[in-house]
Amino acid sequence: MPERSNQEISRILSESAKLLDIQGENPFRIRAYRKAALVIANLPQPLSRILAHGGPKALEALPGVGENIAKKIVEILETGQLAQYQRLQEQIPPELAHLADIRGLGATRLRILHEKLKVSKLEDLKRAALAGEIRRLEGFGAKSEQNILKGIADFEKHRGRFKLATIYPYAQAVIAFLSSIPGVRRVQAAGSLRRGKETVGDLDILVSAGLGSAVLDEFLKYDAIKEILAHGPTKLSLLLEVGIQLDLRLLPADSFGAGLHYFTGSQQHNIAMRRRAQERGLKLNEYGLFKGGEKIAGEKEEDIFQELGLSYIPPELREGGEEIGAAESGNLPRLLLQSQLKGDLHVHSDYSDGYHNLEEIARAARQMDYQYLAITDHSRGQRQAHGLDEKRLLQQMEQIDRLNTRFSDFKLLKGIEVDILKNGELDLPRLLLKKLDLVIASIHSHFNQPKQQATARLIEAMRSNVVHIIGHPSARLIQEREPLELDMPELFRAARRHGVAMELNASGSRLDLNDANCRLAKQMGVKIAISTDSHSTLQLPGIRYGVFTARRGWLEAAQVINTLPYRQLSEFLRRK
Repeated sequence: MPERSNQEISRILSESAKLLDIQGENPFRIRAYRKAALVIANLPQPLSRILAHGGPKALEALPGVGENIAKKIVEILETGQLAQYQRLQEQIPPELAHLADIRGLGATRLRILHEKLKVSKLEDLKRAALAGEIRRLEGFGAKSEQNILKGIADFEKHRGRFKLATIYPYAQAVIAFLSSIPGVRRVQAAGSLRRGKETVGDLDILVSAGLGSAVLDEFLKYDAIKEILAHGPTKLSLLLEVGIQLDLRLLPADSFGAGLHYFTGSQQHNIAMRRRAQERGLKLNEYGLFKGGEKIAGEKEEDIFQELGLSYIPPELREGGEEIGAAESGNLPRLLLQSQLKGDLHVHSDYSDGYHNLEEIARAARQMDYQYLAITDHSRGQRQAHGLDEKRLLQQMEQIDRLNTRFSDFKLLKGIEVDILKNGELDLPRLLLKKLDLVIASIHSHFNQPKQQATARLIEAMRSNVVHIIGHPSARLIQEREPLELDMPELFRAARRHGVAMELNASGSRLDLNDANCRLAKQMGVKIAISTDSHSTLQLPGIRYGVFTARRGWLEAAQVINTLPYRQLSEFLRRK
């Protein structure tokens, strides 16, 4: 029996939580499943290894994993299944659980629709909404029905695509499994995942192996396969349990670079590259670059670019826009590297809605070799997040000062994520905010304002002269909530005028600013802060998703304020 990966165990617990929610189970139990799933998805080592070395008690010691969840994990690791999850799947129509992701719905409403209108799948829901049946139910109404129809449209638009941060760990698990197969020499993800796109439609993974290696047959032992779609001598297509298609391609060593280039670039990029080859009397395909019948490049990607008179184009830029001209003229940017980041400027602690205390966060940041990290809990307006009022913020500031006396090579910055109210005013007094090292101002309400009003609201917050960073500026949630309508050039002009940085929020659900707006900010001379918005120390490595987006936006280290060493960052922040 194949060993269950962390990603599969996380998925089983997360799906169980969703099904329990639809059944109306105890919300504390549901929250425990979701919290454990989040922790497990971000663990740096396999649960199987933790269990083998320390037994069930070692599992119970993990944050968010108590005795009950630990038993579930042991059951999955020992049997490959979770009996409770299988029972829930038998009791609840499979597609019903997926409908919980539609905006305007939720588990409670979905349960009512299932009971009253026999809604079990998307077609049932759409039919009931179009027929006006939903508005007649108690607690719904015409507006709810229209919101559900809009949610269905959004759901259908994004159906079949997965957030980068959701799929990336699955891809890494596949790569790790493939790398462990005897004879495998190279493994590399390609496609939109390698380009760092915010959503991914399928997974392309390329493998090179020695003669006689039965890589594709061996991969059939992988734990997360739901269905085999096609199996040939050099290609294996599968549907993974998480719902995404995986295409494995076996390539000879002397064609691996050519195949990696071919399966990484967008269609537009590949067409432009083939045209460039043709103009030089060459032929470019997934097997190599050819002059007549002779292969002149193919083992390495770099050789293909060099033979075509181009600088190496990083994967994130291969979208078929300006990258080829820039590579020809030597004007490609020196893209940001994750190693250049000196700290994280947006992290939540257990003072508000985070899981970990200040000391635990500082320890995790130091393990990442950061020079600094900003504690930026919610302000008082976010009651559901246990936001900080003046008294609790001052208490936190004192505790941070005490902690900092213990460090010689690291600083916790005293910060806040203050709410921008409907009229642009801030949720806490300016005199209090002035005492902080860092103020992030963010919108968390009134998302339907017209473009001019929403833009003016953000600019008004900047005019307070206490704000250092505008957090997740468009307030979008990928596949869940559309971005605010904003006049980005006007917003960026104001940011430059007031010396305010714009956040690239690296949370997998946000990636806000997006890549296009990052590039516009760069062109307009606006500084960027890349931060995780972490609510757990296990989310801190998610900074990688922000770096992907920054690179897609052509950003270099000079545009990003948290590439600055602590002393220089302090000077930037003290200008307020």
